[in-house]
Amino acid sequence: MAFTWRRKAVYSLQYKRKEGARGTMRNPENVLNSLQKHSNSKDYTYNRLYRNMFNRNLFLQAYQNIYSKQGNMTAGTDGKTIDAMSLERIDRIIETLTDESYKPQPARRIYIPKKNGKLRPLGIPTIDDKLIQEVVRMLLEAIYEDSFEEISHGFRPNRSCHTALRQIQNRFVRCKWYVEGDIKGFFDNIDHNIMINILRKRIKDERFINLIRKFLNAGYMEQQELHQSYSGTPQGGIISPILANIYLDQFDKYMAEYKKEFDLGNKRGYNNEYKKLAERRHSLVKSLSRSKNKEKSEMLLKRIQELDKIHKTMPCKDPMDSNFKRLQYVRYCDDFIIGIIGSKEDARKVKEEIGQFIQNRLHLELSNEKTLITKSTNKARFLGYDIRVTPKSNLTKKTKRGIKARNYGGHVMLEVPTELIQKKLIELKSMKIVVQNNTEIWKPIHRGDLTGRNDLSILDQYNGEIRGFCNYYSIANNRSKLHKFRCIMEYSFYRTMACKYRTSVRKIIAKFRINKDIGVKYQDSKGNERVRILRKGSLAKDPRPLGAEADTVHKPKGILKRPKLADRLNSNTCEWCGKHTSELEVHQVRILKELDEKEDWARFMKKINRKTLVVCKDCHSKIHKSKLRE
Repeated sequence: MAFTWRRKAVYSLQYKRKEGARGTMRNPENVLNSLQKHSNSKDYTYNRLYRNMFNRNLFLQAYQNIYSKQGNMTAGTDGKTIDAMSLERIDRIIETLTDESYKPQPARRIYIPKKNGKLRPLGIPTIDDKLIQEVVRMLLEAIYEDSFEEISHGFRPNRSCHTALRQIQNRFVRCKWYVEGDIKGFFDNIDHNIMINILRKRIKDERFINLIRKFLNAGYMEQQELHQSYSGTPQGGIISPILANIYLDQFDKYMAEYKKEFDLGNKRGYNNEYKKLAERRHSLVKSLSRSKNKEKSEMLLKRIQELDKIHKTMPCKDPMDSNFKRLQYVRYCDDFIIGIIGSKEDARKVKEEIGQFIQNRLHLELSNEKTLITKSTNKARFLGYDIRVTPKSNLTKKTKRGIKARNYGGHVMLEVPTELIQKKLIELKSMKIVVQNNTEIWKPIHRGDLTGRNDLSILDQYNGEIRGFCNYYSIANNRSKLHKFRCIMEYSFYRTMACKYRTSVRKIIAKFRINKDIGVKYQDSKGNERVRILRKGSLAKDPRPLGAEADTVHKPKGILKRPKLADRLNSNTCEWCGKHTSELEVHQVRILKELDEKEDWARFMKKINRKTLVVCKDCHSKIHKSKLRE
């Protein structure tokens, strides 16, 4: 009996210590901020990371982060969705993590079309796996975010395609060659052992490492058959992007060291011919100032003007100076581009050496089809933009000091590719190409799949597509090309409405004309008449879509905001019947518009404009049975 009592006392003391440790880290913002403090320190290691997986509030914050995404209403291999989330369900997950019995379910594999016509495999994890992955992602982001190189832009907070493109425009000035890089099947070929070894450099908690290994080895289900995963990260998994950045950060750091070795000289050497011509001109100017003979002065002045014309056609510095080299590098996910000031042989050498590093150190392979060496005055394709450097120009303009200078050559131009505009319009089924007299004519067509919708829904569909495409190319130098895209979409809208009402385009324009615009009138929830206009915003270039400087990323004051859903779940009050109970569940719908307003709970959710309703188990059961009444 004494032994039993003593053992219980020891267990009780251990439990209190564990609960005390949990209590000190209950605020998820404090947990992540404390981890982030040491992110910049390369030598710092994290030894007690797994204990954060027992923090209920971290899971509530993770739930807050992911609940609004429509994909969470799609069931995984266990047949469950994010609906019916509760504190009890979270506690069950934490229990499996505490005794390390947790085992991720294989992801349900589906295929989505790619732009090149092929199919991209996508894995749909279970909701419980997504929740745990989001907690792991938050912890990994806090640990690694500040240690990543500034040239990495994919799947990072406050960074995007625009920041990558703006960095290229700022740093690739006067480059001579581009090396366009693409890693072949990156997400499918990540080596698990290398991934784990990279993580072990900073994380010394084997339980946390084993948890990540479980996700990597979870496999996937396809046609009711289990497939094991021996390499790669699941495309569609929440932790895949952060793991990809941690993996490729090794390549980023290699490129940073490679740049230090490659860069040569402080500035280009002067062109000797230019220098001789300048000295000759200077002597003529001196002679002119001393000359008192009018005819001789006119002859000297004419000679100076001739020299000026020749002088303006010559480069001041030697463009082929072998003692001056520069390398710039920008990466977005597994796509990267390298700008080189040097010879074509230098570009070939760079391509070969980075290929060897990627193959030998990361066990990956560069795609031969997409890894190209391109002259900078030609066009290189990166993130849907054509990138080129403007050729040498003898045109001059006044500088801030009032001196005329040749300042039009060597600048980086970001351009909208015409072929991508064409592909996008065909993909949206808004256009077809008609060939007349060996000339392609872009002809807008109606979209039959939209004719079953109401007028406002059709207008919103077109507005969203126009806005998304035009906003993405907001920093393009040839943004005026988007007028054609918008014009085709506008007339496709007219034809779609004409098909719906069995009438002509002219009558549709007359019917929906509102002053000088085209729009749809509708009533809001309060019965007031509203008008929504077909998008015709300015297509002027927006040089700073994401702030004044792309290279300067302003961090938020805190990593997290206070979780609202956590407060609602911890309130112990059913939001429908008002019952006080700790057994609450979250009823969630995919889209509010899909709700049938015949049901009182559906009208209530629309009224409060929320896709979630925290209710007791009885109310939740009634909601799913559609028997709930006032």
